[in-house]
Amino acid sequence: MAEYKLLLPSMGEGVMEATIITWLFNEGDNVKEDDSVVEIATDKVDSDVPTPVSGKIVKILKQKDEVAKVGEAIAILEIEGEGSASEEVTTETPAAAPDTETLQTIEQPLQTSIASNVEFSGDLYLSPLVKSIAQQENISETELKSIKGSGLEGRITKEDILAYVANRGNQPAQQAAPAQQTVSAPAPVSTPATTITAAAGDEIIPMDRMRKIIAENMVKAKQIAPHVTSFIETDVTNVVKWRNKNKAAFEKREGEKLTFMPIFVKAIVKAIQDFPMINVSISGENIIKKKNINIGMATALPDGNLIVPVIKNADQLSLSGLAKAINDLAYRARNKKLRPEDTQGATYTISNVGSFGNLMGTPIIPQPQVAILAIGAIVKKPAVLETADGDVIAIRNLMFMSHSYDHRVVDGSLGGMMLKHVHDYLENWDLNTEI
Repeated sequence: MAEYKLLLPSMGEGVMEATIITWLFNEGDNVKEDDSVVEIATDKVDSDVPTPVSGKIVKILKQKDEVAKVGEAIAILEIEGEGSASEEVTTETPAAAPDTETLQTIEQPLQTSIASNVEFSGDLYLSPLVKSIAQQENISETELKSIKGSGLEGRITKEDILAYVANRGNQPAQQAAPAQQTVSAPAPVSTPATTITAAAGDEIIPMDRMRKIIAENMVKAKQIAPHVTSFIETDVTNVVKWRNKNKAAFEKREGEKLTFMPIFVKAIVKAIQDFPMINVSISGENIIKKKNINIGMATALPDGNLIVPVIKNADQLSLSGLAKAINDLAYRARNKKLRPEDTQGATYTISNVGSFGNLMGTPIIPQPQVAILAIGAIVKKPAVLETADGDVIAIRNLMFMSHSYDHRVVDGSLGGMMLKHVHDYLENWDLNTEI
């Protein structure tokens, strides 16, 4: 029998470690090729790790809540054959600690909407998350070099920098490195946690890891961006008729469900093309106008948490392509199959609050985007229609949309006109549109 080391696989650019959530098998259990054996969590997404071989788990090397590095062995399997083997991190790179050149490639400077008042030199290998935290907290390069990293080859991990931030007030004063000509975004105002005393009979439920991340992101998003929300009611009768006419044939042809979401995304993409300054991010006093249109799709998970997978280059997809991309992302999100890169790079987000029967909502703008659209429930209502013979009352399919935007760069005119264009595209949907 041979010994096989199951390694933590590569999970996308900038992701160098993951936390073990739970093992799906125990020591002594037999597993088959492609069985998911462990659930892991990164700063981006939770996912499963499958085994590429069949065998028996003889040793679990990383226990629940422990952190493993990419390429590090997390379990040992006994398999048919002789000698020992290890899973490769990718199909091209042997499973070993990445060399300096690889690390430099992975850790290219992060191009986010938050600029720092310092620029970090090339000898600091910082993951995008760590760099983002350093920029938000205005931590200088001198301070970063004073932090003892616990990661691979002494790299600074998320836990290292958060611990430093928490104890920063107790650190001796540091002289910040001279700033180059960059501008800094104001650091989010920290809000002291409120301690609530539980009454008799109350149940105390600790937040899970994902809920903590969501909470942190939502607080920061509200602190950074001054939110304004516009509302509009849209007649989507043509959209409903078109979908009813095409959904059976589409499912038979493609084996995919045809939902309303591809239509909404198509209308949003067209409106973004009309108003490209809604597809931007803010970097200090600069506006970064995005070339790609990547639509985030807020997705509720079975455990009650929320994740936002991203439809990359949505403007290049047909309706059929959008339907397939949306279905694929939604399925993988609900089944913990997303990769970290599936949740990165969104330039605009849509949230379907109508899926819960809600008429409208006021969504929070995910950073570093500057706008988000919420789609309400489609409801049949009496509506006034203008005809050649005068106004008539008819039963129509109506829906509210709400558009939240960052008032630092999006004024009411831009935010409102963009919303009106989405409205117009949906109201005037062509019943002969092909899919």
